[in-house]
Amino acid sequence: MERRNSMARTPLSSVVAPRRSRSKSYRRSYHSCLGAASYLSLTSGLTARRLTTSRRAPKSHSITEKVSPEQLALLVKKEWQLSYVTPLHQFRHKQLKSYSRQLQAFIVAERQQGLAVGMEGADSSFRVSFSVLQGMVETDDDAESVFVQIHSKPVFAGQEKPMRSVWSGWLACISGSPDYLRSLPEDFVCLPLFCSSGAEWLTSLVKSWFQRMFDCCFGPLEINTTNLEWLVALWTNCHSEFNIQHLKLMWTLPVVPPLEVTYTLHPQDAWELWRSIREDVQDEEKTEGGRDTMAKDGGSICIEEVMRFMQALKCHFYRHFRVDLSTGRLDQVSTALGSAKHNGKIKISNSSYMITTLMLLTECALLKMPI
Repeated sequence: MERRNSMARTPLSSVVAPRRSRSKSYRRSYHSCLGAASYLSLTSGLTARRLTTSRRAPKSHSITEKVSPEQLALLVKKEWQLSYVTPLHQFRHKQLKSYSRQLQAFIVAERQQGLAVGMEGADSSFRVSFSVLQGMVETDDDAESVFVQIHSKPVFAGQEKPMRSVWSGWLACISGSPDYLRSLPEDFVCLPLFCSSGAEWLTSLVKSWFQRMFDCCFGPLEINTTNLEWLVALWTNCHSEFNIQHLKLMWTLPVVPPLEVTYTLHPQDAWELWRSIREDVQDEEKTEGGRDTMAKDGGSICIEEVMRFMQALKCHFYRHFRVDLSTGRLDQVSTALGSAKHNGKIKISNSSYMITTLMLLTECALLKMPI
């Protein structure tokens, strides 16, 4: 099916020069649309079971104080395909060297049985390494993250030719649900978030080995519209401390053929709109007296703020282009901090705020598991 691509940015000619007025322009668009239920319908995901309605506002983490720069370099600036994985039975962090040998032998055996014939690297030698991402945890209940890497080189290559990395993946649990983690029997380790990068056939073999070894199962982890909207808000909130450079959103509209719309915002405009939305919500809740101390001092972000922010953006776009984004699906979000796609692909471009992103993804993985 043919796809058309449409790029749009809010016309600067329609906006008065001072930035504050640009924020007001978004707010006027938002308020003018409040009565239009046809294009302010709430995302179905908002009614999902156990959905978190409040998150801590992201703060810059000096993650290099806990995780080595060398290990962080393996994680950032690379696109990862997400999956969820159920708890691993009798997984032991102290046996990673043994796991390296066993997975390597498994890959060789599968190749010899002909299951990898015709696939890239089928005539190569492999070396597998497991390692702990020391410090990549947020609470005492989180299990240490584990990084897996596969190196390869052709069998007949000279000894002077080094092996190159052909696949990498990691399993993590960042601020997982304490109630759930503490309910698991001692023989189980919960690392629900699985990120992989490399040949799909190697990903399949790695998953197959884990399933046989630890009696677990994997499944695809998509990032639905609601969680993409959470990332929009969380990343925009970082702009006061870190220049996000741009806020780029991509929607797919259900027309024939499907229409892709790219909506790019200046970071300062996005930040001022976000700040004004937060001030409005906090003023309302102060009047009602219903918000806790952490929320009042800006320590958390609530779903109401996220919804209003997204609605304001959609209404402003409709006001200028008469295109109803709420009828479509948010497919991709990107800033200088990273990018996320509906199909479960994530890229972390800066490590300072990666813990906030991984906390959200861990929650997504735990909710997706067939408990």
